[in-house]
This record gives sequence, structure tokens and C-alpha cells, in this order.
Amino acid sequence: MIKSEMIKDRLENAKGIGWDGCHKIYILMDDDQMIKMQDYGYDPLISSNQFTPNQMLKIVEKWWDQSCGLRFISAISTNELNPNLGFENLISQGEDNRQDEEAI
Repeated sequence: MIKSEMIKDRLENAKGIGWDGCHKIYILMDDDQMIKMQDYGYDPLISSNQFTPNQMLKIVEKWWDQSCGLRFISAISTNELNPNLGFENLISQGEDNRQDEEAI
């Protein structure tokens, strides 16, 4: 189960979503990030022009369920001075594994 409220909040203003087909799920907050993910070859790459935030949330949840180990979800905004500052961890890598262990 993912923290859908935090993710849904970011999707309200996102330009799109992307998944590497394994463990990297990104919510892309600006046009520059959409272009970068396209250049990186992300497929699927979905624009907010194609789907509503609620539809994108369902897609992100589906990707999450299909992801391989060490999965994470990050929102990315362009930061020209320091690109690393543009990343916001919504679900950190391995965080869902720790929650599963605590439930045992």
C-alpha cells in the first residue's frame, strides 16, 4: 500500500509520470523533467494532458504493484543550481519493506 494522499497532492500540479519498468517511479513536476525522462527513454511516460490526477494515481499504484525490489517514488522539479535538490522522496527506496517487516 502506498501513501496515496501525499502522491495525489503532488499529482495535482504534476506535468506527468514516468516509470523505468523496474523500481524507479517519478512524478514529474515541470516540462523540463518531462523532456529529460523522454530523452532518457522512460517508457511508460505519461503526460498530465493525457490523464487526470486521479487517473495518474491509479497508474502509479499499478506500477508500484508491478515494481521490482528497492522500489521508490520521487517527485522531481528542475533545480538548475543543484539538480539533487529537485528530488523529493515520497516513498524512499526500501521504505515499504521496513513497513512490511514491522507488520510481522
